[in-house]
Amino acid sequence: MRALLVMLIATSVIPAVSAQTGTMWLDRPMTPWTATTMPTAEAGSEAQGVLERRCGSSSLSTSSNAEALRKSGWVPFLHFDRAIVRDEVEVIGGMTGASPGCEPTTFNLFVFAGGQFAGTLSPTVMTQGRDGVAGTVRLTAPDAMTAEFARYTGKDTECCPSSRVRVTYRIERSGSQLSLAPTEMRTLR
Repeated sequence: MRALLVMLIATSVIPAVSAQTGTMWLDRPMTPWTATTMPTAEAGSEAQGVLERRCGSSSLSTSSNAEALRKSGWVPFLHFDRAIVRDEVEVIGGMTGASPGCEPTTFNLFVFAGGQFAGTLSPTVMTQGRDGVAGTVRLTAPDAMTAEFARYTGKDTECCPSSRVRVTYRIERSGSQLSLAPTEMRTLR
């Protein structure tokens, strides 16, 4: 009886899983999730060095922000093959897996301000073609940005999500500490 009661309590507080991968953070009120330290990458299907040689971005080879990603096990890349930089803010992708054509398949997007890690755009690692994967990222002000995320249902194909949402972020500064905080989410379609 006690085990049944624990199970009923547990299932009543765990939200339903979304259609594809359970990226429920987009279904909840926006709350900060960023730690003050760079998250360590979980091992991908290829060793970090092999993936870096095959798919790494040569334009990021000398970047100190990219080096911070490497030290945490990520392979740095340019999201949609372009630098996302404004003033002292830079957004760099970090992947642990890539397709044969070097399209990141498991990744996150990391925000740096003044060479210091501020946070990630998603609280979870993203998978290409799945619910919650990041699309367009825009730096809208010196301490603000937006990112669009695909929303898939069980009926959608990998090419065509049913919906997109835009999340707005603010870089918050408290002394020498930075954090990236989501401030608004809006459904675009």
